[in-house]
Amino acid sequence: MNLSEPDLRKRWTRVLPAVFITYSLAYLDRTNYGFGAAAGLAQTLHITGYQSSLLGALFFLGYCLPQIPGVILVQRHSARLLIFGALVAWGAFAALTGVIRTYWLLAADRLLLGVAESFVFPALLILLTRWFTRTERSRANALMILANPVTVLWMSAVTGFLIRARGWQQAFIVEGLVAVVWGGFWLGLMRDKPADAPWMSAAARAELEVALDREQQHLPRIANLRTAFRQRNVVWLCINYFFWSLGIYGFVLWLPVVIRNATRAEMGRTGLLASAPYLAGVVLMLTVSHFSDRTIRRRKFVWPILMVAGVALGGSYFSVEHSFWWAYACLIVAGSCMYAPYGPFWAMVPELLPRNVAGETFALINCCGALGGFFGTYFVGVLQTFTGSSAAGFLLMSLSLILAGALLLGMKPGAAVPASALRAET
Repeated sequence: MNLSEPDLRKRWTRVLPAVFITYSLAYLDRTNYGFGAAAGLAQTLHITGYQSSLLGALFFLGYCLPQIPGVILVQRHSARLLIFGALVAWGAFAALTGVIRTYWLLAADRLLLGVAESFVFPALLILLTRWFTRTERSRANALMILANPVTVLWMSAVTGFLIRARGWQQAFIVEGLVAVVWGGFWLGLMRDKPADAPWMSAAARAELEVALDREQQHLPRIANLRTAFRQRNVVWLCINYFFWSLGIYGFVLWLPVVIRNATRAEMGRTGLLASAPYLAGVVLMLTVSHFSDRTIRRRKFVWPILMVAGVALGGSYFSVEHSFWWAYACLIVAGSCMYAPYGPFWAMVPELLPRNVAGETFALINCCGALGGFFGTYFVGVLQTFTGSSAAGFLLMSLSLILAGALLLGMKPGAAVPASALRAET
């Protein structure tokens, strides 16, 4: 199979942009809360810092609960149509964040926003396993997850200036409605599998399906989810992703608050300063995913980088009281290293498990990450409120990331398909 064939190259320009934009909008509507908090959401609604922290964290509680049932629906029905419904729902809930003035209604809205987005990320990962082979998967995953730092990069600038011009309420409304509008484009652009793609020739569709089926022949047979979830490596990945997400979501949601409190800058400048770690993350993600696919190695491109992120956050903790700019430089290193390993990390699952249980395993691992996001968002915010300083929260995230990296050392590497065989096939 010649993966440079023109019809197959179109996957990179048709499938990935649609997936990228969808995940970008999902990430926008879950992380712009940090800018609302920095812009005075608590003061406007007359709520305490603890209540504001809970609002930020409730998204992750809703995000965690329905993931596995949602992915089972995706496996049995159309991922394309279910993701369209999620786009409309989460865009509406995100916009309502700027409309509701009652605290408990806003808490329910944030919880429902998490529910609406819950299965989208694993559903997108499932779609990529239907469109890209093992030697392409780390790059495909990374290009989708690149939406994560790229979104925060442009959101940090645009949302900061939008809040300054129109206020935090209107910023939420505008950014939520964009997801609703994009839903129509998603329906027109995306297909569930190569067999449904009118822009590929019949020969190219058949060759891609054969290559994907051939990969399944090298994987262990696993009859059901209970067996899959008891696999030692799956347990390690779940625990790792819990602590990784505890660090990264605490970082993302509270970075604007930390920068503004330290510099007393207006929101436009705060947004620009908050964007630098994500710009560095974009470059490092692309580099790491390229070498991971080139060497067909995954684990060694994950654990060392997470530990560097943890050490850098620790450096920020120890230097923040002496020099903001030294602490800020450490944050740039930490932020970029938190994002860099996503591509190879998510490429591990379909190399360990067959497709009949891989989707639900994606959801289980992501569910554990959502729990980590809940605890990270809540406790970092609580520590910020209780101590009046960002230092304790960043120390918590530092230790979590170091532990996440160390946990992967306990994994046995999977070798689903010999690299030489893959290169011979492709």
